[in-house]
Amino acid sequence: MKKVVTRFAPSPTGYLHIGGARTALFNWLFSRHHGGTFLLRIEDTDRERSTEDAVEKIFIGLKWLGLDWDGEPVMQFARMNRHAEVAHQLLAEGKAYHCYCSPEELEEMRNKAKAEGKPMRYDGRWRDRDPKDAPAGVKPVVRFKAPREGSTLIKDHVQGDVTFQNEQLDDLIILRSDGTPTYNLSVVVDDHDMGITHIIRGDDHLTNAARQSQLYLAAGWDVPDFAHIPLIHGADGAKLSKRHGALGTDAYADMGYLPAAMRNYLLRLGWSHGDDEIISTQQAIEWFGLDHVGRSPARFDFVKLNNLNGHYIRSSADDELLTAALPFIEKKIGRAPNQAETAQIKTILPAVKERAKDLNEITAALDFLFVARPIQPDEAAKKHLDDGAKARIKTMVTVLQDVADWTAANTEAAIRKLSEEQQVKLGQLAQPLRASLTGRTVSPPIFDVLAVLGREETLARLNDAAA
Repeated sequence: MKKVVTRFAPSPTGYLHIGGARTALFNWLFSRHHGGTFLLRIEDTDRERSTEDAVEKIFIGLKWLGLDWDGEPVMQFARMNRHAEVAHQLLAEGKAYHCYCSPEELEEMRNKAKAEGKPMRYDGRWRDRDPKDAPAGVKPVVRFKAPREGSTLIKDHVQGDVTFQNEQLDDLIILRSDGTPTYNLSVVVDDHDMGITHIIRGDDHLTNAARQSQLYLAAGWDVPDFAHIPLIHGADGAKLSKRHGALGTDAYADMGYLPAAMRNYLLRLGWSHGDDEIISTQQAIEWFGLDHVGRSPARFDFVKLNNLNGHYIRSSADDELLTAALPFIEKKIGRAPNQAETAQIKTILPAVKERAKDLNEITAALDFLFVARPIQPDEAAKKHLDDGAKARIKTMVTVLQDVADWTAANTEAAIRKLSEEQQVKLGQLAQPLRASLTGRTVSPPIFDVLAVLGREETLARLNDAAA
């Protein structure tokens, strides 16, 4: 097998959306599995909609996902002259022709097709006409002289053999009247010149594959292998939209998902390896193949993504997780944590990560470290700070003052002993403690909170609440 070369070729008209991210991942994994090359091409020929900001967002999105590409990115617009050169070569060989159809004639064809309930197809009226018949002052387009008989077969690694009747494929425009090349021509020339061996992309490009195959053959080039992946749908089976999760990778980064979890989740959207759900990147590279890509649309499910992200958070090394969470913490508190606060975060993080589904939840769970005294409890917490609770808090202060070695285990033992002596449930003491120390009804394990706050701060907050 010749060396594998894949590519990811997004249009920079917006963010790197989740479908594009999965396409990039599959191309990256396939090339890495085979020890091949993964190239990046920016298809920036739509000059009105392509922006530098969008290009930068694509780079950032791929880097966040951990998908490194080989060599410098190829900018498609910069290769326009090369694309046009191939079009003129096809013209010279009689494989393309000038078409002088007026907009009115094209509109007439469109209306006729609509009336007959058929898709619009150019009728080839300039295919064999002498250019001498051309109307004065009309700038022609260049059309590819597509084969009219027989069929075009796409041997697809995912879809199987797909046959297109050539009579259904009209003579597509390869150069516009202003001399600029069109998408299908540019893609074919770039993929050939970049040595692409495998084109892995969404199945909405399947018809393009037939047209592009014809162009490859007309130019005398080898046709790459194709693999057209079913698109991603929402959990309800409808086409993926923003309400389902059709967002940019930047949005998922902001929502606190870990890149490793995102890679694992996107991998399982349409690809499987037995019953394995948790698949490391190294395993994915080792196992990935196109033969295990399904033909049915995958369904995007936030519940599964959240569960998977929770797994990756729990299994992350504390130092790595702290590095990932720090930007969220800094944004929340408006500054970088100082040395003492960072030490507190490191102490409580093992307990916090057991319950968190994302980095924002970790940040929220750490809020109690950064609140100013006296703490303002939220409405739910206030219900646990009535007069009876305040009396119990005063008793707990007395008991906790006598704890010699201030640890989570020792403070818990003291409070448990108090609950037995007073014949009250532990929750009747723990909830007022939580409300007093964090201002919330939900927090990391409460005795871990006492330990990380330390004796002085804990007793001060409890005295504030009792007052």
